[in-house]
Amino acid sequence: MTNVTWEVVQRDYEKLRAQFPRFCGCDTCRGDVLVFALNRLSPHYVSTRQGEVLTELNLASDQERAKLDVILLEAFRKVGLAPRCGAKPVQLM
Repeated sequence: MTNVTWEVVQRDYEKLRAQFPRFCGCDTCRGDVLVFALNRLSPHYVSTRQGEVLTELNLASDQERAKLDVILLEAFRKVGLAPRCGAKPVQLM
């Protein structure tokens, strides 16, 4: 059983992380961004490879991509302003 949303969020985190070199990115901050995003997105559980492929295609639509990116950007902003790891807060946007 796989939560395709979890996999997509992790992959997109890595893509967007490169755009914010001042963001801490430690395990705590990374986890906080992922948790923030996952708590705002619907899970998509699948049990077969075919289901995984079909769900990933659905999540790759322009509307779903935009929704995910907006949520991840908000997560980077919030975690960057108040990192729990003790890093210096940064204004990313």
